[in-house]
Amino acid sequence: MLGRQGIVTKEESAVLVRELSAIAGEISSGAFAWPADAEDVHSAVEQALRARAGEVAGKLHTARSRNDQIALDLRLLVIELLDDLEGAVVRLAQTLVARAQDEVETILPGYTHLQRAQPVSLAHHLLAHVEALRRDRQRIAEARERTGTSPLGAGALAGTPHPVDPASTARELGLERVFRNSIDAVADRDFIADFLYVAALTAVHASRLAEELVLWSSAEFGFVEISDEHATGSSIMPQKKNPDVPELVRGRSGRAIGDLVAVLTTMKGLPLAYDGDLQEQRVPLYDGAAVGPALSTLAVVVGGIRFDREAMRRAADRGMLGATDLADHLATRGVPFREAHEIVGRIVRDRLGKGKDLGGMSIAELRAYDGRFQPDALDAIRPERSLASRGSPGGTAPDRVRKALAEASEAVRR
Repeated sequence: MLGRQGIVTKEESAVLVRELSAIAGEISSGAFAWPADAEDVHSAVEQALRARAGEVAGKLHTARSRNDQIALDLRLLVIELLDDLEGAVVRLAQTLVARAQDEVETILPGYTHLQRAQPVSLAHHLLAHVEALRRDRQRIAEARERTGTSPLGAGALAGTPHPVDPASTARELGLERVFRNSIDAVADRDFIADFLYVAALTAVHASRLAEELVLWSSAEFGFVEISDEHATGSSIMPQKKNPDVPELVRGRSGRAIGDLVAVLTTMKGLPLAYDGDLQEQRVPLYDGAAVGPALSTLAVVVGGIRFDREAMRRAADRGMLGATDLADHLATRGVPFREAHEIVGRIVRDRLGKGKDLGGMSIAELRAYDGRFQPDALDAIRPERSLASRGSPGGTAPDRVRKALAEASEAVRR
């Protein structure tokens, strides 16, 4: 750009580009000898350039400042980190979709308030986690778009008297936009907060999945068994099989949230333009980069778990999960739902008082509460029938879930 704009001669530009390309190649291969006395990466490169190209190396910094260079470095790094994070999100989503393929008909007790609520398809439940990851992917794309602004050419904060062409350097860097305000260009670190927000929320979604694996692998649930290679034992209790990997993923979310708070706290009191405090954002940024590997590890765990379908079915047979279906049975026959809710509520209260579930009731017992119960009411409370009846858009009916699986499979393939 300096050569094209006549800021340096074309001959000088050719020498600078040739030697910088050689240095870049050595850095990529690991052969570059980093000067021990260099202040930072920019001075290290310039020092090596001077040894190779002579005094012309001093012209490299024309129309540049470390302020706009560092802002550019960070943006390029964050774009790489966003790409890495997206790859991890896609891998976890693909693993969940793959596991869901065989679990469309698997009956799982769905929960609200961590209390058994209604029967759902296990595949439907797994796809709920996929939906969160798909939103994460959208946020990553939005963050990448905002990050892709080149600050190069802003100088220290006020621009430069040289006839630079920031748009051309942006194109060569693969960035879609150029800064509009030189002060903002060197002071803006919103893109770091964007990355850490996306990383933190993605970590929260991974933590919710990890928490379920921890719960479901306990003896109290017994819904899944984590592979031996993804669990640990106890130093004193031979029977223990600890879900350490999901627990560590769950713990990572706390650090990710802390990283975001640290960056926002640093930014909130800074006057424009550049301040040394901005250097404190590096550690949270580098730490936030560890969210991607945590998601990739969780994907490996999910791929290796064993679902205990019988345990899930037994749990779905207990806990009055068919109560809503009884109320819906009456509602479809013209009974106002609030009235149907009260009728079934009395049944549930009485059955609980006798230590019994809804299973095993006769039609005569149901009609003792309300004569509008029809013989097929008993069939309505079977988990398979309950599952099949939830055919509304986005529902847990197997036909709906199969369509959702096909759509999700296509979405996470890209």
